[in-house]
Amino acid sequence: MAGVLAGVVPLVLGLLATPSLADTPGSEHPEDHGAGVVAAQAVARDVIKSKNIKHTAHLPKQAPFDNVDAVGTDIAFKGRHAFVGNYDGLVVYDIAKPDKPKIVAQVVCPGGQGDVSISGNLLFVSTDYPRTNNTCQSEETTAADPNGWEGMKVFDVSNPARPRYVSAIATDCGSHTHTLVPDKANKAVYLYISSYAPKPEFPNCQPPHDKISIVKVPLDHPAEPVLLDAPVVFPDGGNPGQPGGIRETSGCHDITVFPSKDLAAGACMGDGVLFDISDREKPRVINQVRDDQNFAFWHSATFNNDGTKVVFTDELGGGSAATCDAPTGPKRGANGIYDIVGSGAESKLEFRSYYKIPRHQAGTENCVAHNGSLIPVPGEDIMVQAWYQGGVSVWEFTDSARPKEIAFFDRTPFDPGKLQTAGSWSAYYYNGRVFSSGIQEGLDVLDIRDPRTDPAKRVRFEEFNPQTQPVYAD
Repeated sequence: MAGVLAGVVPLVLGLLATPSLADTPGSEHPEDHGAGVVAAQAVARDVIKSKNIKHTAHLPKQAPFDNVDAVGTDIAFKGRHAFVGNYDGLVVYDIAKPDKPKIVAQVVCPGGQGDVSISGNLLFVSTDYPRTNNTCQSEETTAADPNGWEGMKVFDVSNPARPRYVSAIATDCGSHTHTLVPDKANKAVYLYISSYAPKPEFPNCQPPHDKISIVKVPLDHPAEPVLLDAPVVFPDGGNPGQPGGIRETSGCHDITVFPSKDLAAGACMGDGVLFDISDREKPRVINQVRDDQNFAFWHSATFNNDGTKVVFTDELGGGSAATCDAPTGPKRGANGIYDIVGSGAESKLEFRSYYKIPRHQAGTENCVAHNGSLIPVPGEDIMVQAWYQGGVSVWEFTDSARPKEIAFFDRTPFDPGKLQTAGSWSAYYYNGRVFSSGIQEGLDVLDIRDPRTDPAKRVRFEEFNPQTQPVYAD
């Protein structure tokens, strides 16, 4: 049953020790970086970068998130603030002076993943590990607990220095990621919630789970979110998977929406999907693609600014493996670039090429394609992207068949003697700078100084959720 909690829960703001992550089986969630997976950094790390990138700021994780279990994740932006998710809660940065960011709030609210998005004064945060209840004072439990809670939390951030918990709502299998979809009438927001990894012994996460969850949050009554529906995306079961390789489809990992064209792209484990979202409450699959040769786990998606292309990422190895090496090759653990041909209900995805960072990483560096966003250069298709310990890559795909890197930022291994999980989880361009959320590194700010990307500095957003793509113009 979906539980709702009005704004009565006090918050702990960055003063107490952070509880450990829930003990969820790592094999079921590619991005589970729980206790014991990473160790303390043993050596100082050098920065390696292209000449056209300036590293303008680095703000390490601060107490109580200055430990390896407090994994930094996604970012949402509003005005002068960046809201960064964490497995143990969230961090609010003042980025009014982007090269001198400051932490203004830290909210201890453990639950894993911590995927974030923002609309107005409302911040939405995913909980993907079973908890004893839906408060920020909950304790970890197991997915076999019938009373365990996972789902979405809503915060009021009208005062970014003091986020206030407003409500919560449970969803099947929790919320690994979610995507904010604006209501055409501007009276509500919809959350398309992606989750997966069902098991018969999990009472709140039953197979086959070939679905997403749709939550509606009225903007004037955010304490009353409603679970509208959980539509089945894969009535035929999706990709059956292959042992030791392709993941079986049992839900989606992430969805990116392109509201101006009523389109969405779903990265759904073994499948890539194109949705028609003209009816926000009833997304409809119009095309489905697979790549059983090179894609192991369809992880995320990014449209180009015209809504005529989609970049899908393959999170080979679940984010904790070293796959940016010669044996893995340039096509696995990479991006797949697809053109959208046709229009409306006849739209189809057609494969054009792969893109992977051209630098081989050490065997102690987890590295694979991960979260990124467009750099808003009118008339060109340029993207910045996180690659875990592969660093941050800026690359162009204006010619879908011939993508190329134009800039990069990287560090030497987190631990040169042992494979540890670290690196850039999310790298996004916002109002003239690239902001990178590191699993262990905290916040990095980069300034790209290149004639090919300089026009983007003139593009400004008041609010930016990378998985809710706006259309920009010069």
